[in-house]
Amino acid sequence: MFRLSNTLVAILNAISLLISFASVGASFLFRLHADSDCQRFLQTPLLIVGLVLFFISILGLIGSGCKVTWLLRVYLLLIILLICGLFCFTIVALVVTNKGVGQAISGRGFKEYRLGDYSHWLQKYVVNGKNWDEIRSCLVDAQVCRSLGGDLNQKAADFYKKNLSPIQSGCCKPPTHCGFEYKNATFWMMPKSGPAVPDSDCMTWNNDGSKLCYDCKSCKGGVLANIKKEWWHLTIFNVALIVFLITVKSIACCALRNSKKDQKYSRYKGYP
Repeated sequence: MFRLSNTLVAILNAISLLISFASVGASFLFRLHADSDCQRFLQTPLLIVGLVLFFISILGLIGSGCKVTWLLRVYLLLIILLICGLFCFTIVALVVTNKGVGQAISGRGFKEYRLGDYSHWLQKYVVNGKNWDEIRSCLVDAQVCRSLGGDLNQKAADFYKKNLSPIQSGCCKPPTHCGFEYKNATFWMMPKSGPAVPDSDCMTWNNDGSKLCYDCKSCKGGVLANIKKEWWHLTIFNVALIVFLITVKSIACCALRNSKKDQKYSRYKGYP
């Protein structure tokens, strides 16, 4: 008799199989039509997630649909490994994003961000030279600073009251301590005497819309602040996913138990 648990496992894996097709399809779409490093950066993660989901889903569908005991065992093992992997990743994400907060600036509606305030792991592996080229390409493609420079008549006092995002604060304007003169949101003049402080970010700033402060340490700090926020959201998602996978594992255990019982019953019926 086909049990309810087998049906549930089959339905859940049919859904994840469709998701895997969408993920692999999106990966090939980016490969064929990618116009920037930002889009190419998404290819590999999408392909890996899609292939892993496809493999696990096929095992679950065949194991539950055909009541193949050994396939269900392999499926359960992979689910357990996936749960352990997600749990470890969540713990690591919490640890590496624990440090780093924005610096409140007097008379400003926004905060500013320093690269040195964040964990060495994030600095070394997320915003290093190789990865930063791709992240920078994403920021330029997304035109994160264009909305700030739209109003050429905006006064400095109004701009300073704005609640800028971490990326806008770090990448679209020079740091406040440089002492630059405001002309508009993305155009600032360096004092004739030079920057107020000897900071490399002050010299890196460029009024060219494709450069601005994209190579500044403050921009990297803003990106890490944004990553920290997104990883907190990802942590919540991971916890929900772990609970979902534990539920799937429990249902799959029932399906495996049912498959064993059916096999025993079939062998028992074979005796005269």
